[in-house]
Amino acid sequence: MRVLFVGINPGMRSAQIGHHFAGYSNRFWKLLYESRLVPEPIETEDDARLCEWGFGITNLVPRATPGIDTLRPDEYVAGERALRRKVRRWKPSVVAFVGVTLFRVVSRKRSSEPIGLGLQADTFEGARVFVLPNPSGRNANFSYPEMLAAFRGLRTWLRKT
Repeated sequence: MRVLFVGINPGMRSAQIGHHFAGYSNRFWKLLYESRLVPEPIETEDDARLCEWGFGITNLVPRATPGIDTLRPDEYVAGERALRRKVRRWKPSVVAFVGVTLFRVVSRKRSSEPIGLGLQADTFEGARVFVLPNPSGRNANFSYPEMLAAFRGLRTWLRKT
């Protein structure tokens, strides 16, 4: 596996239809194609096809919620343990955390420590770490061009390795 994409937890629509990043305003699938990480447009229902390109996808916390505010600390702890097991088993070259908040939780960085998008100095169970912006339509911290640049950065890094 080249890249394991990790979301924080499924939204309600994702849980309802059984596919990742399925929110109506979520731009994950569009960003994958427009960054040329995948060679053709794909929809949320095509998430199982990611393995064709050496990609996997999972969530830190399996419980679906309308937002992250109701996630409990014990869910983060259990989710991190499960994620570490997945990474040891699947051995991706890169773990791509889809969201700065998610990476902050897993890396235990203080809120005062800045986290940039892109390749990090950290590793996660031997895999390189890449931070991507959360592609939810609710994310007002990054513009679409900034999101696209981050996804393109992952593509560029993958081509160099």
